[in-house]
Amino acid sequence: MDLLNTLVEKGLRRELPTREEALAVLATSDDELLDVVAAAGKVRRQWFGRRVKLNYLVNLKSGLCPEDCSYCSQRLGSKAEILKYTWLKPDEASQAAAAGVAGGAKRVCLVASGRGPTDRDVERVGRTIEAIKEQNEGIEVCACLGLLSDGQAERLRDAGADAYNHNLNTSEATYEGITKTHTYADRVDTVQKAHAAGLSACSGLIAGMGETDEDLVDVVYALRELDSDSVPVNFLIPFEGTPLAKEWNLTPQRCLRILAMVRFVCPDVEVRIAGGREVHLRSMQPLALNIANSIFLGDYLTSEGQAGQADLDMIADAGFEVEGAGTTTLPKHRADALAAAGGGCGSQASAGCGTDASAEGAGCGSHAEAGGGCGPCGGHAPAPEPVETAEAAANQARTDLVAVRRRGAGTDLAPNA
Repeated sequence: MDLLNTLVEKGLRRELPTREEALAVLATSDDELLDVVAAAGKVRRQWFGRRVKLNYLVNLKSGLCPEDCSYCSQRLGSKAEILKYTWLKPDEASQAAAAGVAGGAKRVCLVASGRGPTDRDVERVGRTIEAIKEQNEGIEVCACLGLLSDGQAERLRDAGADAYNHNLNTSEATYEGITKTHTYADRVDTVQKAHAAGLSACSGLIAGMGETDEDLVDVVYALRELDSDSVPVNFLIPFEGTPLAKEWNLTPQRCLRILAMVRFVCPDVEVRIAGGREVHLRSMQPLALNIANSIFLGDYLTSEGQAGQADLDMIADAGFEVEGAGTTTLPKHRADALAAAGGGCGSQASAGCGTDASAEGAGCGSHAEAGGGCGPCGGHAPAPEPVETAEAAANQARTDLVAVRRRGAGTDLAPNA
């Protein structure tokens, strides 16, 4: 297929595909799906080999958010019966993080609900980062606290943060239809603040809210322009009690095409399968590892994931290996650029974030990456059934797959890691 050959060649050269080529990936048929996955896999192996990076979420503060993001179970007015608690203490957060590290996670993502942190919150999170790093040598920490004010990214960096997550979630054109309490420009500004402070920028999207193919391509091109080192791809978990509770627009095949499009547009960045993979990819999760090089281990912020051991078994059974703490995730050219900017993530092998140089030739402020925490987006299959029939069938078939998290951080039960 000429399209796929062209995309592979461009991916190996880190050349940006045309918008028409990116849209064409999303429009491929199910008969072409394995060819699409194989092509994206060639690009993935060039820059990341067969390694899978494990990330682990710690929800520092859950629920009661004043923002109105339609996709979020923690939003203002949410009726979702999620856990609600205020800030974890540094030792509690460190203990929660240890469960993920014991399971093989090399990055801990510290997330807190809310519009953005106060300076006092930044100090609190800084103490938490210090506690985690004291207990876990070489671990990488990403903060995801919402919109940042001037100087806060620098203070997080000085406290030991390696990265900052703030997802764009959806295209600028459709953003206002999802959230009214802040703007798309606010999100871009926070990613830019993190980048300017020398933090590794982590910013992604959410698919499944009914957006068009054009919206998906728009947001992924925007992420490339922002030069995100890590792009989490979330698949909307339609929580009961939120405005998007009835949005079941994804199939496993659709999810794979979206991941492939992201890989072709962002060939040399960490593409992470984030929230909703268990619900929407289901038995095709192992196939997605041929495209993405990163996943979350165990549970998400407010929803359950599959058991951590099941994640590890899936990786091994699919012929991949868990990325070790001494391996740099990012390809050498990206790791070097980040080091030059003063960043700690990917700047050296011991930081545990990126690919080692020899592998190059061989081949968070929204909580979207938590899969139901905060973040939006979604697409319809090319030839859907009538809306009433498709929605009814999807809701009947899938709602039992959406499980609220009742264990781990903020509870007395052991985490699913």
